[in-house]
Formats: sequence, structure tokens, C-alpha cells
Amino acid sequence: MVLTIVFCFTVIVFYLKQEINNLKSAQEAKLKSHCLHTIMLVFGLGSVAQVVTGGGHFGDYLSINLGFGLAVAMGVHVGGKVSGAHMNAAVSFTMCVLGRLSWKMLPLYVVAQLLGSFLAAGTVFTLYYDAIHHYCDGNFTVSGPKATAGIFATYPAPYLSIPAGFLDQVLGTAMLLLCVTALADQKNQPAPSGGEPVAVGALVLLIGISMGSNSGYAINPTRDLGPRIFTALAGWGSEVFRAGNGWWWVPVLAPLVGGVIGALIYKALVELFHPVHNNKEPEHGERSSELAPLDQCKKGSADVCV
Repeated sequence: MVLTIVFCFTVIVFYLKQEINNLKSAQEAKLKSHCLHTIMLVFGLGSVAQVVTGGGHFGDYLSINLGFGLAVAMGVHVGGKVSGAHMNAAVSFTMCVLGRLSWKMLPLYVVAQLLGSFLAAGTVFTLYYDAIHHYCDGNFTVSGPKATAGIFATYPAPYLSIPAGFLDQVLGTAMLLLCVTALADQKNQPAPSGGEPVAVGALVLLIGISMGSNSGYAINPTRDLGPRIFTALAGWGSEVFRAGNGWWWVPVLAPLVGGVIGALIYKALVELFHPVHNNKEPEHGERSSELAPLDQCKKGSADVCV
């Protein structure tokens, strides 16, 4: 299993390198930005590591929610004007379904996000290696009283079934994309220009404190899969894919479904009822094409209109 993971990840990195060589400079910048701002997940994963290894003396569940919320806010600050700062394959996939991102860019965005989250996990592992080793006496386990795999990837609560967990991830990601779509809707009540990072970070915080206890609110395939692959390579082994009745695929597939559902609900119940003729300029200043309304995007453009 581990050798297979290494081979697959090597192929992914090679593919990304080849595709970067074929991109124009602007597209290459977006790709590098996606990788960089996804690395900001260091703050979220680091908050979990601090809580777990500190035995609750250096934070609690709320500090983890704050860590991930602020991590997303910083990620949007880092790459928002360059690439749209998705940090999330469910967001990228949903934008493709809505026609706001070229499908040919989806594999590149996803690979960049996977690489960024993998590097974030590696950074936290390096920073907290001694603490993790001391906490579990060098026995890296996925379950049990001294389990540490949950620092990096999500696992279901003991009571949670696979169908209920799938619904949990669908609903959480649907709420994420519904609200993100609303925050970027220039004909409704969008986040003020420059305030998008705070708004999106607050949204992630809100989801965490209200919908996170069942399975850790991954709501992001690449945020979960990249660190999970890292733990498989770093000492936890293939158990990270077997734990929770083979849970690993749920936070990969369910957010893709939920993201599309959430965005389509907003589009059907709100966006379609906007006035057809509206020449009024946006109140919050000029936006980049990454954040423009759908009707301002050129058909087939690789830019995102969140």
C-alpha cells in the first residue's frame, strides 16, 4: 500500500511539473499560488497538534476551529487576487460544474492543492515530531487513547456510520459553497472588497463550531487526502485508509457532491431572481476576474468566478 502511494504521488508530481512547463506565465502563477496558499493549512493542522500533544493544556476544540478558520483567511490573503484561493477541490470542482472554471485547469488545481496540503502536513510533523513522539511513546497509531493520526486527517466518531458520515460531509460542504457563492454575489450582499478573507475564514469557523463533532468537518477532499497520504508514509501505515470502516473515501467524494448541491441551491433560489437588467457598478470596487459574477466571465475562460 505504501509503495503504491509513493508511486502515485511521484506520478502526480511529475504530471504537475510537465503541465507547468506548458502553461502561460499567468496560469503558472495561479498554480503556484494554489500550492502556496494551501500550505497555510499549517495553522489549522498545527492547532490540532498542539491540542492533542498538550493533553488539552494548550487549547481545546474551539482553538482548533479558530486555527482552521484563520488558516483559511490567511490562505485567501496569500492567493486570493492571483488564483481565487480555493484551497479546496470541492470549490474548484463546483466552479467547473457552474462553468466558472475551465475543466482543463481542474486537475492542475487539485494536484497543486494536494501538494500544498501534503507539505503542510510535513511541516507540522517536523515541527511537532518530538511532541508527538513523547505523547505516544513513539507508537504512531490511528485509533486508541494515544492516537495521533487525527492530527493530520479526519476520522469518524465511533458512533458514526458511513451513510451518516457521507451525509455529514455533503451537508457541511453544501453550506460552505452556498455561503461562499453568496459572499461573492455582487448583486446581493457580497463581502466588502478586501474583507473576503475574514468572511470566508469566519464561515469555516462557523461550520467547525456547529457541524464538526461527527467527523472533524473535512469539507475538503485535498485538505484530507494530502495529509492522509503523508501519514501513511510517515509511520502510521496503511491503517489510515482502513480505519473507520474504510472512511478515507468519504471526505474525498462527499464534499464534491455537497459543494455542487450548495451552489446550485443558491443559484436556483437566489441568483436566478436577480434583476435581469442591472448596469449598476459594484459598490465594493473593481474585482479581479477570479471574483467576478458569472455573467462577466468569458465563455471557456480558465479564470474562476467564485
